[in-house]
Amino acid sequence: MNLGLWTIAAAEPDRTALVDPDGREVGYGELAAKANRYARGLRELGLGVGDVVVLLQPNGDELVAAYFAAIQSGLYVVVVNWHLVGPEVAYILQDSGAKAFLAHERFADVAVAAADEAGLPDSARFAVGAVPGFHRVEELGAGLGDGRPEERTAGSPMLYTSGTTGRPKGVRRPLTGTDPDQVPAASTWFFGIFGLKPHDGHVHLCGSPLYHTAVLNFVVISLQLGHSAVLMDRWDAADMLRLIERHRVTHSHMVPTQFRRLLALPDDVRSGHDLSSLRVMIHGAAPCPLEVKRRMLDWWGPVVTEYYAATEGGGTVISGEDWLRKPGSVGLPWPGSTIRILDDAGAELPAGEVGTVYMKMGDSKFEYHRDPEKTKQSRVADLFTLGDVGHLDEDGYLYLHDRKADLIISGGVNIYPAEIEGELVMHPKVADIAVFGLPHEDWGEEIKAVVQPAEGISPSPELTSELLAYAATRLARFKLPRSVDYLDELPRDPNGKLYKRRIRDRYVS
Repeated sequence: MNLGLWTIAAAEPDRTALVDPDGREVGYGELAAKANRYARGLRELGLGVGDVVVLLQPNGDELVAAYFAAIQSGLYVVVVNWHLVGPEVAYILQDSGAKAFLAHERFADVAVAAADEAGLPDSARFAVGAVPGFHRVEELGAGLGDGRPEERTAGSPMLYTSGTTGRPKGVRRPLTGTDPDQVPAASTWFFGIFGLKPHDGHVHLCGSPLYHTAVLNFVVISLQLGHSAVLMDRWDAADMLRLIERHRVTHSHMVPTQFRRLLALPDDVRSGHDLSSLRVMIHGAAPCPLEVKRRMLDWWGPVVTEYYAATEGGGTVISGEDWLRKPGSVGLPWPGSTIRILDDAGAELPAGEVGTVYMKMGDSKFEYHRDPEKTKQSRVADLFTLGDVGHLDEDGYLYLHDRKADLIISGGVNIYPAEIEGELVMHPKVADIAVFGLPHEDWGEEIKAVVQPAEGISPSPELTSELLAYAATRLARFKLPRSVDYLDELPRDPNGKLYKRRIRDRYVS
């Protein structure tokens, strides 16, 4: 069985690898040739094993080709969040030690500002389209041929964790030195968790930006296993249904925000597309309200699968059938993954008791780039934590409560904002919500809710009364917000993660 981009390209060059956002189909042969050309160009620039290339590009074949160029050249590749501003991108260029920067004209202003601030030489700047001071990417490797470069060794993504609590940190794993044509066993194993097999007639739909770890992994592994990938530039609920029907999509990686927008579509739109090709629709990255999950299972059936994982390694998974037996759970540990619940002293807690979630994946090792202190603080022995709070039930299923940093302690009682958010977000007049604690002289903390009203709904004292009355029918009195404020839009990244710290900072100087 042919596995790997270059092996498939040699055997079936016309096989569709990608469908670009504009609908253009890109074959394996074309994609591999571009990746080879860019790899030769990066070598010509002087980049060697262990050096870093940074990409600031939207979803498309250019980004994917540049990624595979790095992966066959022993390079670390950083895919940058294109919502960042110039100084933030400059920090990543400097912190990663980037030797080349491949940007897109859509982000020209940010790219120029970042490259200038980072002091990147003109010879290292390339762009898709026209960007002042950047060479056109067509010049990268021009005249060097599009066959495989002579020296090839496996590179690796270098992933920057979100910077909501300070500067983002790069997660950098040691290079393996393996043949880039050899698909890592971990890739086939990971897809196997979800029942996804090589060359099994699968089509992946990518609806989120490729700068997200999981999104990038799903597209890359799909291509390596012979699954075509359909790329969206901007996610739209109705457009997603259209693409599923048109391309007979079998799997995708989603977030709960997308589920809610799909469920908000008119009934005739939801029922107007053939979705029978769906086999496994995977979601993670953010908590999913129980009612949203139930409604998606009612609509799409047991193909909805959830997982909990970390860039740093390890995780859990739960099928739709199992979730109906264990509502609210994020599942059992993956094969080879360890999940433990520890107290503040690092002692393991028994089933049912709430503590900090720690995990590990086999003997996988990582470090936060240039931040040994953060690496140390996230670990207990060989386990690490993302700071989430949860418990294991008697069958070993993991239930998440909230982020430890978001925990509210009011009157000595632990209150989990995610529970309150999960109830109030189901009110038809609420589009989004953030709940957090504010200092209170008597109680320690009081509960504050900030709501993004649904379209056509205006903030008012009457709306606040209505929301609090609704919450009182679903939550204990001590969990009710003491006040409700309103914003036109809450800050979330495209993967659904809520930037709660930015909202709370408005109230706490």
